[in-house]
Amino acid sequence: MLGPVIAGLGGTLLPAIGIMPVLGSAEPGLGPVRDLLAWPGLPRAAGLSLFTGLASTALALTLTMLICAGWQGTRAFSWLERVLSPLLSVPHAAAAFGLAFLIAPSGWIARLIAPVAGWERPPDLLILQDPMGLSLIAGLVVKEMPFLLLMSLAALPALRPAETLVTARSLGHSRTGGWLRTVFPRLYPQLRLPLYAVLAFSMSVVDVAMILGPSTPPTLSVQVLRWMNDPDLAMRLRAAAGAVLQLLLTLGALGMWRLGELLVARAGRAWIETGARGPRDGLLRGVALLAGAVSAGAVVLGLAMLAVWSVAGFWGFPALWPSSLTAQGWTRSGAALAGPAVQTALIAGVSVGTALLLVIACLEAEDHLGLRPGRRALWLLYLPLLVPQIAFLPGLQVLALISGMDGTLGAVIAAHVVFVLPYVFLSLSDPWRRRDPRHARIARALGASPSRVFWRVSLPMMLRPVLTATAVGTAVSVGLFLPTLLLGAGRVPTLTTEAVALASGGSRRVVGVTALAQTAAAFLPFALALAIPALAWRNRKGMQHG
Repeated sequence: MLGPVIAGLGGTLLPAIGIMPVLGSAEPGLGPVRDLLAWPGLPRAAGLSLFTGLASTALALTLTMLICAGWQGTRAFSWLERVLSPLLSVPHAAAAFGLAFLIAPSGWIARLIAPVAGWERPPDLLILQDPMGLSLIAGLVVKEMPFLLLMSLAALPALRPAETLVTARSLGHSRTGGWLRTVFPRLYPQLRLPLYAVLAFSMSVVDVAMILGPSTPPTLSVQVLRWMNDPDLAMRLRAAAGAVLQLLLTLGALGMWRLGELLVARAGRAWIETGARGPRDGLLRGVALLAGAVSAGAVVLGLAMLAVWSVAGFWGFPALWPSSLTAQGWTRSGAALAGPAVQTALIAGVSVGTALLLVIACLEAEDHLGLRPGRRALWLLYLPLLVPQIAFLPGLQVLALISGMDGTLGAVIAAHVVFVLPYVFLSLSDPWRRRDPRHARIARALGASPSRVFWRVSLPMMLRPVLTATAVGTAVSVGLFLPTLLLGAGRVPTLTTEAVALASGGSRRVVGVTALAQTAAAFLPFALALAIPALAWRNRKGMQHG
């Protein structure tokens, strides 16, 4: 994890100070930095990146914690968990397109309001790509809430929140107040690294910002990408300086977040020490549940909107349903998407397979050598997620260009492995470490070799976790836009690059078809991860839930 990030940062930093031999620039200097500072839109673009990243992360965390505090252990929480969990597989670009089709002035929400408001044409409202980035924040929140919820669910069992909450309730605290006083202070340290990754991603995301974010100027990461794609190769130097600034902004935001943690911790200790019981929390619990339902509903209805548009004939405003349905969008776009779909499957298959081999080898080495990775190892694992992609991928692209690997399938797969491996490790490590070692000992006592024990005992028992990790890794690979675009030099099309390319004005029918194909590519492995173990162990009831 350390090597690609350091190499990429080095390949970005050198052009940022004027050193890029392929462009004939070999003397260090501050020319690219001065060029960047002279761009009039810089303060606005940097401010947008900072505001949208911090606001979306804080809002997603607040809503997730309120949902956990108010409803954990209830039937409504189980329902919300079942609804939100599958949404994690929806690619960011597809979710952004769905939300855009839902909240646009001609979207379903406006069509529902039109009869009451008397609208005969779409209202003249700047909802999408608004200058403050509010629609971008909304798109990030609805995608990051499921991730934070699943991270919380993974960490909560070890904290035994039910017993703690019973004690707090017996002392007169409300459900929400008691949970925030007793469970949240112990849960948050487990969420710190995932939260930092969410913040770094939200500040530097490109595909969602291109679809939902403002464009004049855009966020800094989108502008850096524009400079990198400029026909004038000299703009690469300004792009490198912008990428370094994006890294500094992200580090500054992480520092601000850490300062906020300390301030909230101090205020929280004072609040806990007062012993105040606080008011009833019925309204707060209702708002939290409504926020979770709206978040899930936005993604689901957005995907439904994409599905309808993909088969819509003429669909005038303010009609709630198209006047006719047609398969022309699928028949015309299907053939064009066949190539990108095959590329998507190939890249995901090889990158996830490589990540699985490395992760399982690491976990087996832990067992055989008695190793237990510490906090530093976890930070290294998160490193590609904490460093903005736009900060080190341009450097890797320069290195690939020098080595002659740019624009190749191998370069794209190698880049995908860097981002897929952390998610595969995080998905598989806990189930692998919790498996009962007695089965392997019995097999060894019966004379089986270590390799035979692995293939015939350990791996079959871990079938469901391995398939789940495979599905998570595939969803990550399918949704990767920037690594595919930069390392592929635009010559390795995938469903995601094709979908984002339509953000600047593609036909809604083509957008619907492409985004649904992208969603299906990410969702299918999750369906297989549920179906295969059920079929494989249909005669072994005890293993069906392993």
